[in-house]
Amino acid sequence: MHMTQRDGALDLLKWLALLCMVLDHLRYVGYSVDILYVPGRFAFPWFCLAMAANLARSRAVTSDGQWRYLGWLLLFSAISEIPYRMFIPDPDTLNVMPTLALGLLVARGWQDKTLQSRLLGAGSLLLAVLFSEQLMFGLFGVLLPLATLLVIKRPWYFSLLPGLVCLAANQWEVLYEAARFGNTAAALGIAACLIAPLLGLVLLRHVKHLKPPPMRRWAYALYPLHFLLLFAVRQIIA
Repeated sequence: MHMTQRDGALDLLKWLALLCMVLDHLRYVGYSVDILYVPGRFAFPWFCLAMAANLARSRAVTSDGQWRYLGWLLLFSAISEIPYRMFIPDPDTLNVMPTLALGLLVARGWQDKTLQSRLLGAGSLLLAVLFSEQLMFGLFGVLLPLATLLVIKRPWYFSLLPGLVCLAANQWEVLYEAARFGNTAAALGIAACLIAPLLGLVLLRHVKHLKPPPMRRWAYALYPLHFLLLFAVRQIIA
């Protein structure tokens, strides 16, 4: 039986992305910790980079594997929506997983030249254009996995492309205006968006010797569960 070697750097990237996401969401527990916005800017691009790494590693592994990947994203998109809305005050977008699901289809449509993949990718891109305001990180968030896939095997300076896409996905106009008026979190947030893909690529290429706990399919459940846990903490300290 053919066994593929576990990529420790990829597992580490996923754990760090999860940690950054939790730190970001701690801003909504009840204390004023706006500076946690900064590590939060690493979470989404690192999840996108992990997706791109899986796509690039062996030409998306198999079609069946990618359908399962998409299926898990869609399933937990639905499961996570209620915990997400319980915890995030007055959300104006869906949770992040629909963005990742559409991003997967767009990147896969670019990578796989079959008619089915191309049509699914084009349809997903159209949905992202039409419903950009309802998607977390909007149209540029859907494009970020593709932007990362395009540069994942290129020299490090190409990471500026997904860095700019990441910044656009994070409402760069709002960040720029806040930074102009001296908001430290906004200025550092801009820097974090620009360098997040580069730091992720450096990690993937140079720390393969590490062996963190493997992040398998059970990790999808951590997304809704962390909302429920943080919601419980907020209720306790309120």
